[in-house]
Amino acid sequence: MDDRTRDHARTLVEWSARIEAGDNVVVEVGEGAHDLGVAVAEQLGEKGANLLATYRSPELQRAYLRAGDGAFDADPDYELALYERADSVLVLKGSNNTAGSADVSGDRRQAHSKARQAIREARLDTDWVSTQHPTRAMAQQAGMAYEAYRDFVYDATLRDWEALAEEQARLKDILDDGETVRIRNEGTDLTLDISGRRAVNSAASVAYDSHNLPSGEVFTAPADTAGVVTFDVPMTIQGRRVRDVKLTFKDGVVVDFEAEQGADVIQEVVETDGGSRRLGELGIGMNRGVDRVTDNILFDEKMGGTVHLALGRAYDACLPEGETGNDSAVHEDLITTMDEGSLLAVDGETVQEDGTFVWE
Repeated sequence: MDDRTRDHARTLVEWSARIEAGDNVVVEVGEGAHDLGVAVAEQLGEKGANLLATYRSPELQRAYLRAGDGAFDADPDYELALYERADSVLVLKGSNNTAGSADVSGDRRQAHSKARQAIREARLDTDWVSTQHPTRAMAQQAGMAYEAYRDFVYDATLRDWEALAEEQARLKDILDDGETVRIRNEGTDLTLDISGRRAVNSAASVAYDSHNLPSGEVFTAPADTAGVVTFDVPMTIQGRRVRDVKLTFKDGVVVDFEAEQGADVIQEVVETDGGSRRLGELGIGMNRGVDRVTDNILFDEKMGGTVHLALGRAYDACLPEGETGNDSAVHEDLITTMDEGSLLAVDGETVQEDGTFVWE
């Protein structure tokens, strides 16, 4: 086992999930993440935590979704109870085939997702953390040699998270005090209302209301959105390729969309339910260890010099006490590059220009 895999597991258990003795931990192990699963199990054993491991596989999910009649029981009690009684859920992603479920119909996906809403909420109520083990399939999707991809993953993951948290706190303070965000770039002129919302300093730890490892972003939940945004970073959504997406917002709702590739995927997303046409997240990437696009949202949305917006569900951590944010069965991120000629401003004050923050 690569020594960095053990470092990854230690960072996940100690820094990210803050596991303590006696915690009930569900570990969802991806089909290609066996080594990381073993390393995490060792860490949990040393902590005196309780482990229940489950298996994640796109091919297994494909077989199940395609074989049935499309009718799913709503929130089966046995699965709901698992997450209601868990303290933490650690998701170890690691696919052997990134398109393993690409031929599952959108209707079937949506039906299954809608039937798991209470389960999804119970998982999100735990100290959950999602991370990525490097696999050859992911390296291939990124267009990288496997050895180079492993280096990339660990460079992005094994960071000085305390130092990055301090830097990100500067942007969090600006967003917390702000009311309006303006994003301008080629094909983009978007205004977002963030008044009264809280920003999350996503420093890869539940102590910061952050649930991804790696992380390295500051995000919030817009209350309203108007204008046009173009997403120039290609990505894979639900096993299908999406490229050059353009969304038009009016009164907070997507009123028009187009895509050079994958328009049918975007249509499925926005037609999922009443909340899927609204934004649930504005995220600003600050992890300079992510230095290239890899067609993996866990990394790409954290890349310094990018902004991502998510259609669908808003996170409670961004909302004032007692307020309910955008609710949806989906949360699909799309990314735009903040390069030369771009501007990010809060209440008219420049925060980032040409992809560089004013304090850098």
